[in-house]
Amino acid sequence: MDYKSLAKKIFDITGPEKNILHTANCMTRLRLQLAQAAPETAAQLKALEGVIGVNQTDTELQVILGPGAAEQTAVAFQQQLQAARAQAQAQGKEKAQPAPSGQNSQNQENDIRQKYSIGDGKKLHADIKAKNATPFKLLLKKISGIFIPLIPGFIACGLITGLLNLLLKSEPALADMAWIKMLAIMGNAIFYGMNLFVGFNAAKEFGGSPILGGILAAVITHPALKDIMLGSEQLQPGRGGIIAVLLVTAFGAWLELRLRKIIPTMLDLLLTPLLTILIAGFAAIFILQPIGGMIATAIGDGVTIAIHEGGAMTGFILGGLWLPIVMLGIHQAMTPIHVQLIQEYGVTLLLPILAMAGCGQIGACLAVYFKTKNKFLKKTILSALPVGIMGIGEPLIYGVTLPLGRPFITACIGGAFGGAVQAAFSIGSSAIGISGLPLTTVTSQPLIYLLGILTSYIAGFALTWLAGFDEPE
Repeated sequence: MDYKSLAKKIFDITGPEKNILHTANCMTRLRLQLAQAAPETAAQLKALEGVIGVNQTDTELQVILGPGAAEQTAVAFQQQLQAARAQAQAQGKEKAQPAPSGQNSQNQENDIRQKYSIGDGKKLHADIKAKNATPFKLLLKKISGIFIPLIPGFIACGLITGLLNLLLKSEPALADMAWIKMLAIMGNAIFYGMNLFVGFNAAKEFGGSPILGGILAAVITHPALKDIMLGSEQLQPGRGGIIAVLLVTAFGAWLELRLRKIIPTMLDLLLTPLLTILIAGFAAIFILQPIGGMIATAIGDGVTIAIHEGGAMTGFILGGLWLPIVMLGIHQAMTPIHVQLIQEYGVTLLLPILAMAGCGQIGACLAVYFKTKNKFLKKTILSALPVGIMGIGEPLIYGVTLPLGRPFITACIGGAFGGAVQAAFSIGSSAIGISGLPLTTVTSQPLIYLLGILTSYIAGFALTWLAGFDEPE
């Protein structure tokens, strides 16, 4: 794929540079905030080779490109945008000199100003952000900013741990070997330092100093806390896990910002961090950590009871609803819950259930592949299936099942059947950040997890075959 060429084509459709207010990317999408988007913009983008799909809201245009491609295209797009802005700035300086009059060119310039330059671009961007700044959306954005940078660590450490567990199940005698112990340390490293990583990122997201967030997280995690008695109660290191860390760092960042407003500038460097750690540290130990502990316990108990008591029905509902939840963009709220469950119980019972949603897509797309006569659709499915099996479902969702309509619904139901299997056997995952087939290595019962995958494949295939679909033009 020529990512520079693709980025230029996307820029030509969404530009000029004044129309592009902000760019960003996640693992699979190039995200653009535009001043205006023409009705045909989405269709033009979808027609580009390399674009899997387009998701458009009132504030953002998401161009779905797939893992790897999204980041490289975003870099090339940013370079294209910067070059266009530099050229426009240079032309602006030249236009400062008196230019020949011409009614036609003047009308064109007025049209451009009318379309893209009403008011200040930064003000327009701020207005869009303010419109979109509901408390829930802001919370999701912060959660995303805290945990998405940790995903490569979750994946690497999770795969090391999973593969090591499989090896030790077949050869337990290897457990005493030095290199096996080293691998075990590498696999556990993300969770050993989890509170510190989250504290650092959370403080940054909440507007405070990242290092102070990391220190506050270290305070409530420090092993020496167990040697301290408050009355008749012994302090517990790490109580409340990630939930307590989020509460403590949010308070610490809020306190730091207030202190900077009242402490003289010449004393800011000395007093602000000192008072932040002292005040927030004691507040954490006496108030915030116990509250975090109660919330964490409630989450853990709630999930455990729902799955153990509800069994297959709970798994069916969660597995069936997960893809619509992902499409609504609220799936990031689950990440701290997964992490908290792993810290408290060693596994998260939710992830294997939710992973079945993507497996239902695989079965549905296989049915479409064997039933359709459309060569382009067959090619799309073949190119997207490998990453879908590995747990990246967006190419199949936006490139196949969602545009066809009914296959998306049958795929969700297929995932629901797989989720029922995972919940019925209480399958847990000791890591996050991976899904699909690779998740097998970190599950508590790999064979049962594979049974759930197979169930989703078969159910998604059968339901899609029976329900059918309208052939694309």
